This record gives sequence, C-alpha cells and structure tokens, in this order.
Amino acid sequence: RGRAPGAEGARGVSEARLAALRAPLAPIEADAWVVGGSLRDALLGRPVADLDVAVAGDAEAAARALARHHGAGRFRLSRDFGAWRVHGGALPFTVDLTPLQGGSLGADLARRDLTVNAMALAAGPGAPEVVDPHGGRGDLAARRLRPVGPTSLADDPVRVVRMARLAAQLGFVADPGAVALARAAAPRLPRVPPERVMEELRRIAALATPAAALAGLDALGGLGALVPELEQARGMDQSAYHHKDVLGHTLEVVEHCAGIAADPEPVFMAGSAPRIRERLAEPLADGLTRGQALVFTALMHDMAKPATRAVTPEGRVTFWHHDRLGAGMADAWCRAMHTSGRLREAVARGVRHHLDLGFMVHRQPLSLARMDRFLRSVAPDEVEALVLSAADRLATDGPRTTPDQIRRHLVLAREVMRAHWALVDRGPVRPPLDGAALVRLLGRPPGPWLQDLLDATREAQLMGRVTTPAQAERFARAWEARRASVA
Repeated sequence: RGRAPGAEGARGVSEARLAALRAPLAPIEADAWVVGGSLRDALLGRPVADLDVAVAGDAEAAARALARHHGAGRFRLSRDFGAWRVHGGALPFTVDLTPLQGGSLGADLARRDLTVNAMALAAGPGAPEVVDPHGGRGDLAARRLRPVGPTSLADDPVRVVRMARLAAQLGFVADPGAVALARAAAPRLPRVPPERVMEELRRIAALATPAAALAGLDALGGLGALVPELEQARGMDQSAYHHKDVLGHTLEVVEHCAGIAADPEPVFMAGSAPRIRERLAEPLADGLTRGQALVFTALMHDMAKPATRAVTPEGRVTFWHHDRLGAGMADAWCRAMHTSGRLREAVARGVRHHLDLGFMVHRQPLSLARMDRFLRSVAPDEVEALVLSAADRLATDGPRTTPDQIRRHLVLAREVMRAHWALVDRGPVRPPLDGAALVRLLGRPPGPWLQDLLDATREAQLMGRVTTPAQAERFARAWEARRASVA
C-alpha cells in the first residue's frame, strides 16, 4: 500500500500545476503574471480553463505574440482597459490579457477584491513563485474570504455578489469583517451597471447550488438590495400549508429546481428523467441554459406576495392574483437588469403560470385534451413549468399539509410530463380542415371564434373523435350550433 504524499510531494504537485499555467505564456516578452481566479483555482487543485494575465506594458503586443506562436485567434475585450483575449489553436487555455492597473504589480494586486484573488505568478522563466502580499494563500488554507482592503467592496459593490458566489462555489466562509463590509456596500448595488450585476447572477445560476449562493447573498444584504420585493418577503408568514416565510420558501423552491435539473429521476421517475435533463441543458438566452434560467423564475415566482397579502375575516392568509401581478413585476425586473427579451419572456411566463398545475390537482383524472390545453398555455416552457410546479409543491410542507397532498401533486406532474413527451413524439397535430376552410364552411368572417374552434378540434383529434375532413366538418357545425344556442 502506498503512503499518502507528504509536504514535499504536495509541493511537487503544486509546482507542476503552476508550471503548466506558465508554459503556454512563454512567447510573451514583456513582464507578465498569472493573476486572479485562475491562479486561485490552480492552487486549490481545481480545473482551470481560463487564464487572467496582467501585463507590464502593451497587452495588445503580448496578445499578438501569443496568438502567433500558438496559431490562435485574438480580439479586443475592452478599449477602456486595453484588454485582449487569445483563444484556440494550440493554447490549452483561453487567455485574457490586461495591462497592470496602477502602474505596478503591487498596485494592481492592491486594487483587487479578495485576498484569494490578489496573488500573482510570474509568467517568465525560473522557479514558479507566488507573489502574495495580502495573505491569500493563508486564506486559501483556512477556506476564508477576506477583502484586500477596507474599501475593496465599497469601491465596487458587484464584489458583494461575487463573494457570495465564491463562498458557495468553493465552500469558503466570509470572515466577520468581510460580512460587515459587504452589508455596508450592498445598498449601492442598484447603482451599479445592471449588466455587471447580471454577469455575476448568471454565474450563480450556473452553480450546482444556486440557492446556497443566493442565501449567502441575502446574508450579505445583497439579495434584498437587488430584489426589494424579496426583502419585503422576509418574515412574512403564509398559510398553515407553508413551513417557511415567503423568502425562505422562495429559496427552497430555487433549491428544489436546481436539484430536479441535476437529477430529475426522484421526482419525475426514470422514464422521463433523461429527456428532462437534456431539455433543461439546452441553451435558452443570455448564456444560460433552460435549467439555469429557471433559477430566475423560481426566485421571482412569489415576488408579488407582499403586495397581495390579505387576511380573510376567518383569519386565512391569502395572496390572490400574485401570479398575475408577479409576472409584471418579473418582466419589469428583467427590463431593469437589461436581460434579453427571450429570458425576460420566459421568466415572466413561468411566474404567470406557476399556480396552474396546482389548480388542476383536484380535477384528476385529467383527459389528454385537458393536459394538452395546459401544455399549450405554458409552451414553449412545458418542462420548466412542470419542474417549477413540483419544486413549489415540495417547498410547501406546513402543519396542514398531508403527505397525500404532496403525492397527488407530484403524480399529476409526472402524468402531464409523460403526456408532453407523448405529444412531442406524436408530432404536430394538423387539423383536417384549416382555418380558411372553416371560414368558408360556417360563412363567418375570421375572428377569435376561429382559434377557439381550432383548439376544440385539436382536442377532439387527441381524443380520437375527429380523424377525417368529414368528421371535422360535422364537429365544426355542431360546435357552431352550440355556440349560437348559448349566445
């Protein structure tokens, strides 16, 4: 049996890892240093895909030399900061090169956010040595997040969000002083360019544990600063069917959504799990997959509860229409954060329909036509709607909730999910008579009635009652006669 590596062995592994970071940078003639998260992750033994390099001098010339040597591509990242990116070819990393900020390596590192990100590794020849003026290696060993200086977070409040993300991503803890500085800086987050905040929030959504990062952000005062409705939800009690306040429930729904996206089988059974996982891994918008975008929908799904909370004369807590109002609030939040229209629409649509499946639980068993009606109402986010509904139900387990209530909801979610895949496999349901033919048949000008008739015909097709043009004609005449008699 081999012995565990001692200090010398660990040092050798570390030096080899650092040498692997430096080797591709040999073509750079100017003084340059690997800095930031890439060095931090290498020291932690985490995989490194991107290198941040600080260059003393002309970053463009360094990028040109690096690209020429490795047969890679290059492009400018920022005119303001003189940053360049080199990637592809024989390069094992994507390399971002930026001129030293402040005129020297010491000044550059002093401007950084956290000590674990304020170390440097010289890219030139010689033994790999880490420049560590702020005690970053000690904080790595202690698994601690600590700002470089007393104004590091106030200088750039986005760093509050980053600190919460890194704590969850690395399993680190912010020291008490860092928490105090973060809580002082967090109220300024709404004044930061929203694109920069969204970049960090997208990274949180991509974590395996986004709820932990959002809870950490809340502890630093950042979540309520970015979503004031969630601050109003803190401590807001709900009905006896809930076991947490609105904010706690919201974070638990995020947790369940991420858990289902990672492993759908415990909730949706083995038959649907691979397809759910594949669907949620598809790109949606803004660099997010469908599953990652669902984190934002879950975070916003009850944001209108503070605005709609009421108590009936019998003492029952209600939140009537918080789904409708919340959809508008989510839309406004996404607009303020300058998200894409596609992400904004998906989030608002998910919030608007997050209660719909629950309203159907007491109508079981459902016909295929009724399930199809629901699926069309939430399209094209059918899978996300079902996952969110299941997560919402799992996070609603108060003293009046029975195991059977949760079971019936999840059984329905599974049935509708199976119906969704069956309809996908069946392919488009094309009407035997199109809209123009129905207009001629009934002698009516086109209007909202036509879509209602097409929907009714589709449901009759799904139930096997309409399969031919002749049957569609008889169905349309009977439908029109019923409509006329009611009118």
